[in-house]
Amino acid sequence: MRSMFARLLSVFMAVILVCVGVLFSLVYVNLRDNSVDARIAALKTQARDVAYLASRLQNDMPLSLGRSSTEDYMYWKTGRIFDEYNAYTVIVERSGRSYSYYNEATLMDESLSQMPGKDEMNEYLSRAARGEEITVRTGSDKNPLFTVIVPWKRASQFSQQDTVMGLVMIQTAAQTIHASYKGLLIQVALAALFVFVLAGLAAFFLTRQNTRPLTYMARAAGKMAKGDFSARAPEEGSSEIQELASSFNLMAEQLSSLEESRRDFVANVSHELRSPITSIQGFAQGMLDGTIPEEERDKYLSVVVDETRRLSKLINSLLSLSRMENDQAALNITRFDVAETLRRVLISRMTPIEEKNIDVCFDMEDRPFPVLADQDQIQQVLINLIDNALKFSHEGGKLYLKVREDGKATCVSVRDTGSGILPQDAPHIFERFYKADKAHTTGKGTGLGLAICKRIMERHGQEIRLMPTDAGAEFMITLETAR
Repeated sequence: MRSMFARLLSVFMAVILVCVGVLFSLVYVNLRDNSVDARIAALKTQARDVAYLASRLQNDMPLSLGRSSTEDYMYWKTGRIFDEYNAYTVIVERSGRSYSYYNEATLMDESLSQMPGKDEMNEYLSRAARGEEITVRTGSDKNPLFTVIVPWKRASQFSQQDTVMGLVMIQTAAQTIHASYKGLLIQVALAALFVFVLAGLAAFFLTRQNTRPLTYMARAAGKMAKGDFSARAPEEGSSEIQELASSFNLMAEQLSSLEESRRDFVANVSHELRSPITSIQGFAQGMLDGTIPEEERDKYLSVVVDETRRLSKLINSLLSLSRMENDQAALNITRFDVAETLRRVLISRMTPIEEKNIDVCFDMEDRPFPVLADQDQIQQVLINLIDNALKFSHEGGKLYLKVREDGKATCVSVRDTGSGILPQDAPHIFERFYKADKAHTTGKGTGLGLAICKRIMERHGQEIRLMPTDAGAEFMITLETAR
């Protein structure tokens, strides 16, 4: 069970790791893109501010002449952009001249190697002349640059639209942009690690809670394998585990009951076999050693014969019950008249009927009652029921036999006027070797007759029932009516 717990936990941790990894990637990519977009938007805002200052400078005087307060503010502004964003600011006039501002706030007129080429610049100027703000990635693959281009304008006296006088370009290395969100990588990684550890702990306790009943079940199964059926599994955990534990405990109870029945069966068989064997051995030994006189040997030999017949009947009953429980005896389903079969069984039992002066009462219509069943096995059921009725009937009692149709079934009832069956014995009368006489008095049967009857009826898909009566005992069987 530990290996199963470890495997389940490993699977859960692997799933959690994959989920956290996917979530981490999605969050990181989203935060990175938002960070880059925010950085670019900030650079555009700075470029708009510089564009406004450039338009003010041109209104004040040409850019190449002496410095003014606006130009001083321009130097401060571009220096601040360099310090905060590590970005260079370039102002390009409509004529093509460019002015680059560094963090030293020195105005220079130079041609930057990383700036776009002439054709590209013309394209940007053309687009900027229409008032478009542009964000481009320039430079080589090894040294990429992000460039933000914003047009700067001057109010026109002859047109309602402002005239584009040039562009403001703010340029920074891609590594600078990337560095702005590298801190996010550490934060997201720490958050992902925390989630993974928290989910791992939850998976550990949940897996342990769900596998603990399985561990108890494994231990209980080991005890049952050694013959101890008292162990039970706790019904806890998820609903599926609780249902499994409940089914396991039900199985354990059934196995315990089956084991108890097996022990009782062995004890009963031993008792039933020992009783006739002891009698046979005792009488035979008495005749051999002369304890039994010669003139009484015939009487005791008849007792020995009766005991051997009882022993043979017991063995045959056990074999018959065993074959039926193992479904070894195939059913021979035929159409026959169950009323006629009942009459034949009754005729075969006339001797005990006459000995006890039993009055037989028939309750059935004078017509055939066709049924579909195995005639030999149904005849055996009727013999067992009538024999029991005669066995427990008093001298001069009555035997009631009834046949009737009830829908698709034909019902056959056998009732006597004997001492009846006590309420505490009624639930057990179909059990093997069960007798109301707990002492198993010799000569009162083997306790297998009703068990055999029940098994025969079950194999037919029918039933045998003990019916409520005011006196005596009544058994009823059902059979499929033949049409």
